[in-house]
Amino acid sequence: MIARKLLHSASGVALLSVLTASPGLAHEQTGVGGGLASGLLHPLTGMDHLVAMVAVGIWGAQLGGVAIWVLPIVFPLVMAFGAVLGILKIGLPVPELIIALSALVLGLAVAMRIRVPFAVAAVIVAIFAVFHGHAHGAELPTAVNPLAYGCGFVVATGLLHASGITIGALARWPGGERVIQGVGAAIAALGGYFLVSSLGVAA
Repeated sequence: MIARKLLHSASGVALLSVLTASPGLAHEQTGVGGGLASGLLHPLTGMDHLVAMVAVGIWGAQLGGVAIWVLPIVFPLVMAFGAVLGILKIGLPVPELIIALSALVLGLAVAMRIRVPFAVAAVIVAIFAVFHGHAHGAELPTAVNPLAYGCGFVVATGLLHASGITIGALARWPGGERVIQGVGAAIAALGGYFLVSSLGVAA
């Protein structure tokens, strides 16, 4: 009964996230107005950022130990650094491709239950975080209140990580791991779609 309730709750969170996310990429939006509220809502408007953030939380839960909490902390912190690079207009190579690749790689890590040393996982997450942060940092100067917007964005990202950790907790229940792997496969498939789309745009 408890496992069923957890599954329903996780499914509800995932469904709500999908329904509130637009098919486009979050970092394609420009001129986002507002402050804290806009920052909180912005991660939910782009599927690429949303699924990657959830995948980080799930993968951390799968790895266990300190990874459960440290990976979701590493991402927002490094993402903030990437945002500063974006604000300063310091370019990064093929950002669209790397952001799309993040969803694909993290989704596959979850679906295939890939286990790597914590340090390796942290480096992988940090690299992707720089590019996610950079893409959104380039938009911060256009917001009415850049500082409030940035704070809201980081908080929303943390909540998406928490959703992933909650989904990862389903592994404790019978059949839960299969559900998690299915979610990972779906994220990887979306990442593949984003990657193909990015290659098409680049071409």
